[in-house]
Amino acid sequence: MPGARRSLASPVVSGVLCPCGSPHGSAVESGGSGGGGNAGSCGRSLSEASEQDRRLRALFQKLDVNRDGALCIHDLAVGLGRLGLHRTELDLRKIVKAGDKDLDGQLDFEEFVHYLQDHEKKLRLVFKSLDKKNDGRIDAQEIVQSLRDLGVKISEQQAEKILKSMDKNGTMTIDWNEWRDYHLLHPVENIPEIILYWKHSTIFDVGENLTVPDEFTVEERQTGMWWRHLVAGGGAGAVSRTCTAPLDRLKVLMQVHASRSNNMCIIGGFTQMIREGGPRSLWRGNGINVLKIAPESAIKFMAYEQIKRFIGTDQEMLRIHERLVAGSLAGAIAQSSIYPMEVLKTRMALRKTGQYSGMLDCAKNILAKEGMAAFYKGYIPNMLGIIPYAGIDLAVYETLKNTWLQRYAVNSADPGVFVLLACGTISSTCGQLASYPLALVRTRMQAQASVEGAPEVTMRGLFKHILKTEGAFGLYRGLAPNFMKVIPAVSISYVVYENLKMTLGVDSR
Repeated sequence: MPGARRSLASPVVSGVLCPCGSPHGSAVESGGSGGGGNAGSCGRSLSEASEQDRRLRALFQKLDVNRDGALCIHDLAVGLGRLGLHRTELDLRKIVKAGDKDLDGQLDFEEFVHYLQDHEKKLRLVFKSLDKKNDGRIDAQEIVQSLRDLGVKISEQQAEKILKSMDKNGTMTIDWNEWRDYHLLHPVENIPEIILYWKHSTIFDVGENLTVPDEFTVEERQTGMWWRHLVAGGGAGAVSRTCTAPLDRLKVLMQVHASRSNNMCIIGGFTQMIREGGPRSLWRGNGINVLKIAPESAIKFMAYEQIKRFIGTDQEMLRIHERLVAGSLAGAIAQSSIYPMEVLKTRMALRKTGQYSGMLDCAKNILAKEGMAAFYKGYIPNMLGIIPYAGIDLAVYETLKNTWLQRYAVNSADPGVFVLLACGTISSTCGQLASYPLALVRTRMQAQASVEGAPEVTMRGLFKHILKTEGAFGLYRGLAPNFMKVIPAVSISYVVYENLKMTLGVDSR
């Protein structure tokens, strides 16, 4: 029985940071540091502060199995086991990594105290976010509601099972002391961690930046980690798009030029590109495609945050339908802002050798010959494509996430790299498949004006023409190279993203 096993630890662990046990009286909130020498807001006297220091030292000595004045992973495993607190090796590594300031692979007393204080601050944030009624207790309904707000559906029975693992007095509610005692020497396994582990849009770049932006935890916003995630995501997208640029250019050529009479295949398309412009021509249009990542990501993130405020929800995290609405609107705003770059990308990808000297020359030519309106060719199908792409991508990803969490998540929300990549790849592929006909029509409309003397076409007219001359299959020209680049694009962006996170000092999962 979990409660019985933890009872051994409670005389030492319970109230270790603040003997009064008040959630408002910890040394953390009152600004105390070190071994607890300062009086907290609960009015602790110096004798109480020294009592706290004694408790901390007693706990440290119990955990310091080999008596060398420092806690290594083995010390924590044995010491916590004796106290009835059984942790996995991964959990223990997280504890040591979080508190190890001098990077010697173990925690001395000062590092141990600092870790506990910092950890309690995180636990308090999570406790407050779960305590919807603000009554200082968490019940099953609050756990169900908090998870539902994030799109994670669990039954009340499952929520009660979570409660029972922490509830020491059998009330089927958890107060601050129970919450803290359970998690004090345990990496935070909580709702924000589900968000942290299951990040989607900042990790996966398949060349179409139409995904709904990620939610960031309170801690990530307060510490400024959010912008590092965005920078890492942008860098990963740049590398990923560059590596898969030949397939992307082939897709554009097939969307525009392939037909029943000109049945372009993958090998034939690559051969034709190399014959016309040499190997370098495979990367035509990639420069502008990479360049637009930064403004599009920044505008979308800022718009998403403003729309969240406009929605006026009092929840820290948006519900799924709110995320879809806010994300789609943010995507529309970002796409509208950088849409001329989309047209330039298509024109640069389709250009012949020597047609333009560069991006600026291409832009000048379009402006001089076709006017400003040419930079918004295909704008309507592009906007319409955001809804099916973002909606289906989000719905499939959330469904896969929920399925995994319900069936396989036992001690952690961490799905592992393979599951994360698989879920992201499947959901992005489904989103692209749903919006592909609109993307093809958009690309043809963007390219249409580049043919001198060509008649103006509307979205509706182009759909009718394609269905009449090529059938429904015509709306999916270029789908093969598009899907061929998904797995390498996702894999490359994930690897680069993880490495950039480490370089930028983002806490590793």
